[in-house]
Amino acid sequence: MKILALAGGVGGAKLVDGLAQILPPENLTVIVNTGDDFEYWGLKVCPDLDTVCYTLAGLANPDTGWGRADETWHVFESVTALGGDSWFRLGDRDLGLHLERTQRLREGESLSEITRDFCQAWGVRPTVLPMSDDLIPTMVTTNEGVLPFQEYFVQRKCQPRVSGFNFMNIERSEPAPGVLHALQESDLVVICPSNPWVSIDPILAVPTLKSALSSRPIVGVSPIIGGKAVKGPAARMYRELGIQPSALAVAQHYQNLITGFVFDTVDVAQDDDIRKLDIQTLVTDTLMKTSYDRRRLAQDVLQFYEGMIVSSKKFGGKA
Repeated sequence: MKILALAGGVGGAKLVDGLAQILPPENLTVIVNTGDDFEYWGLKVCPDLDTVCYTLAGLANPDTGWGRADETWHVFESVTALGGDSWFRLGDRDLGLHLERTQRLREGESLSEITRDFCQAWGVRPTVLPMSDDLIPTMVTTNEGVLPFQEYFVQRKCQPRVSGFNFMNIERSEPAPGVLHALQESDLVVICPSNPWVSIDPILAVPTLKSALSSRPIVGVSPIIGGKAVKGPAARMYRELGIQPSALAVAQHYQNLITGFVFDTVDVAQDDDIRKLDIQTLVTDTLMKTSYDRRRLAQDVLQFYEGMIVSSKKFGGKA
């Protein structure tokens, strides 16, 4: 079974890692959000892409889920002591990645080419692709004006109240090379438990990618458990947009796209309402604290889809 996973951030990276544990590497392609990308200290930083790659390479900080394990901070401390920008922390090992990526971009290489080479160097065997080689920065509309995502998220610590999002240049963007082919070859698309607003929506907004997804079976996994996000501002964004954060709210967000939906047992009371959206459901333990949890959830998702196929054949429909 060939799987295409849409991911961004720590939750998405964890499920991708679980899928990588149980699938042959040639059967897993990961499309990663690049709306979070920005320039800092003159360097190209790709937070979601780096988190997914570090996680698959076994290099991620196990405590935070982002950044490098065994990181040091000498450069950051030196810049800070000299009065430089210090609102976004970059570790020494992480800086090596940003330096090399920025240099190669300036020499004319694409982000997808560079990502491929980095994955090869790290021993990452599944295919990891940015959603696009085009610049598509996420802008957050707030009560204090329109802010670039990282300024809102890191510098301002999500304090401005959110009222909307805009993905700059999205209308003119194209999927990165290999994205559409992987989609066409996939048996199932998995929307990982990433922030729907700023991790998954930018991917879905790439025009030709969005239209191509309409022909594939898609299973989404909720990032909201018991009304809260495990990490990040997703639940806060829902509330500020006037929506009660819940597994049901996530299912409604994706309801015209997904065939199946996976959410946590603490939210089982929402099962009937989600099924009324004409979405098949799996209620299971979705919290991923350990490597075993990641593998178990990945197996649950794939077995859920296989069961949907059997049910579809039995009743003459389609998954």
